Amino acid sequence: MNTEILISFALATSALAISPGPDNIYVLVQSITNGKSYGLATVCGLITGCIVHTTLLAFGVSAIIKANENIFFGIKILGALYLLYLAYKVYKSDAQLNLDAETTPKKSLKGLFVQGFFMNVLNPKVTIFFLAFFPGFLFSQTMSTVTQFYILGAVFMLVSFVIFSAIALLAGQIKTYTLNHKNSGVVLKWLQVVVFVGIAIFILL
Repeated sequence: MNTEILISFALATSALAISPGPDNIYVLVQSITNGKSYGLATVCGLITGCIVHTTLLAFGVSAIIKANENIFFGIKILGALYLLYLAYKVYKSDAQLNLDAETTPKKSLKGLFVQGFFMNVLNPKVTIFFLAFFPGFLFSQTMSTVTQFYILGAVFMLVSFVIFSAIALLAGQIKTYTLNHKNSGVVLKWLQVVVFVGIAIFILL
């Protein structure tokens, strides 16, 4: 088992979780609008949804690996290209962080958990991202690929849960900091670009 690959995966996941995206921005807005517990309920829903994507990936890609190694290599190449495409989209996007909470509807804790779950599960971009991200970090020549994907999924969910929960708990301070530091959006934007390009290069090499 190559623990260095697992550590690289955890670090890449951390950087992705910190970078502003629709999920963590939604958690931040819910926490600012309704309170920390509502942000945490959203986090739990989003993270639980990852189990579905991990399961689809684990059994789907494992079957492909057994069928044809060349097809699996092609998946990794396409995954790297997709990550480079995401880096380009971030590069072309506006660096301004939108934390407008005025249009955020009030929901119950259960309602936010369910919404977070379905936001994740029904988003095809998450499935595509998992397919692009995970195969490049398989870390063992002897362990079952299904087991490896579930371990990667568990690491992804744990790291994301910790960072998203921190965002929910520190929502007020984060909003104040971004308002006082106008360049924070630019820094986070370039962090995303570097992370996506870095992961793509890692997969290709």
